[in-house]
Amino acid sequence: MSQMNPTTSQVLSRLLEPVGRMMPLEFARELASMRATPEVQARIDELADRSTEGELTDDERAEYHAYVDAVDVISILQAKARAVLADGSKS
Repeated sequence: MSQMNPTTSQVLSRLLEPVGRMMPLEFARELASMRATPEVQARIDELADRSTEGELTDDERAEYHAYVDAVDVISILQAKARAVLADGSKS
Protein backbone atom coordinates (compact mmCIF):
# COMPACT_ATOMS: atom_id res chain seq x y z
CA MET A 1 0.00 0.00 0.00
CA SER A 2 1.33 3.45 -0.88
CA GLN A 3 0.76 5.68 2.11
CA MET A 4 2.02 9.20 2.41
CA ASN A 5 5.31 9.37 4.20
CA PRO A 6 5.38 11.36 7.46
CA THR A 7 7.03 14.35 5.79
CA THR A 8 4.32 14.53 3.11
CA SER A 9 1.61 14.28 5.77
CA GLN A 10 3.26 17.01 7.85
CA VAL A 11 3.59 19.32 4.85
CA LEU A 12 0.00 18.71 3.82
CA SER A 13 -1.19 19.32 7.38
CA ARG A 14 0.67 22.64 7.46
CA LEU A 15 -0.72 23.65 4.07
CA LEU A 16 -4.25 22.86 5.24
CA GLU A 17 -3.87 24.75 8.54
CA PRO A 18 -5.89 27.75 7.25
CA VAL A 19 -8.78 25.39 6.48
CA GLY A 20 -8.98 24.46 10.14
CA ARG A 21 -8.92 28.08 11.23
CA MET A 22 -11.88 29.04 9.04
CA MET A 23 -13.94 25.86 9.44
CA PRO A 24 -17.48 26.48 10.79
CA LEU A 25 -18.55 24.23 13.68
CA GLU A 26 -21.38 22.52 11.78
CA PHE A 27 -19.08 21.70 8.89
CA ALA A 28 -16.47 20.40 11.35
CA ARG A 29 -19.09 18.10 12.92
CA GLU A 30 -20.09 16.71 9.53
CA LEU A 31 -16.50 16.27 8.38
CA ALA A 32 -15.38 14.61 11.61
CA SER A 33 -18.15 12.02 11.32
CA MET A 34 -17.79 11.45 7.56
CA ARG A 35 -17.30 7.84 6.48
CA ALA A 36 -17.04 6.15 3.11
CA THR A 37 -20.27 4.83 1.66
CA PRO A 38 -20.67 1.06 1.96
CA GLU A 39 -20.06 0.73 -1.79
CA VAL A 40 -16.83 2.72 -1.69
CA GLN A 41 -15.62 0.88 1.42
CA ALA A 42 -16.38 -2.46 -0.24
CA ARG A 43 -14.32 -1.43 -3.28
CA ILE A 44 -11.40 -0.30 -1.10
CA ASP A 45 -11.56 -3.59 0.82
CA GLU A 46 -11.65 -5.57 -2.42
CA LEU A 47 -8.64 -3.72 -3.79
CA ALA A 48 -6.79 -4.09 -0.48
CA ASP A 49 -7.37 -7.86 -0.50
CA ARG A 50 -6.27 -8.16 -4.11
CA SER A 51 -3.20 -6.03 -3.34
CA THR A 52 -2.25 -8.30 -0.45
CA GLU A 53 -2.51 -11.26 -2.79
CA GLY A 54 -0.46 -9.46 -5.47
CA GLU A 55 -3.33 -9.66 -7.93
CA LEU A 56 -3.95 -6.02 -8.86
CA THR A 57 -3.85 -4.92 -12.46
CA ASP A 58 -2.02 -1.68 -13.19
CA ASP A 59 -5.34 0.18 -13.37
CA GLU A 60 -6.53 -1.32 -10.08
CA ARG A 61 -3.21 -0.44 -8.42
CA ALA A 62 -3.59 3.18 -9.57
CA GLU A 63 -7.19 3.22 -8.30
CA TYR A 64 -6.14 1.73 -4.95
CA HIS A 65 -3.33 4.25 -4.52
CA ALA A 66 -5.77 7.06 -5.32
CA TYR A 67 -8.12 5.81 -2.59
CA VAL A 68 -5.25 5.54 -0.09
CA ASP A 69 -4.05 9.06 -0.89
CA ALA A 70 -7.59 10.45 -0.66
CA VAL A 71 -8.15 8.75 2.69
CA ASP A 72 -4.90 10.27 3.97
CA VAL A 73 -6.03 13.78 2.98
CA ILE A 74 -9.49 13.24 4.47
CA SER A 75 -7.89 11.98 7.70
CA ILE A 76 -5.83 15.16 7.99
CA LEU A 77 -8.94 17.29 7.39
CA GLN A 78 -10.87 15.26 9.96
CA ALA A 79 -8.11 15.84 12.52
CA LYS A 80 -8.44 19.57 11.87
CA ALA A 81 -12.22 19.29 12.26
CA ARG A 82 -11.82 17.49 15.60
CA ALA A 83 -9.48 20.28 16.75
CA VAL A 84 -12.10 22.88 15.77
CA LEU A 85 -14.74 20.96 17.71
CA ALA A 86 -12.47 20.66 20.76
CA ASP A 87 -11.76 24.41 20.66
CA GLY A 88 -15.46 25.15 20.15
CA SER A 89 -16.43 23.14 23.20
CA LYS A 90 -14.09 25.26 25.36
CA SER A 91 -15.89 28.47 24.40
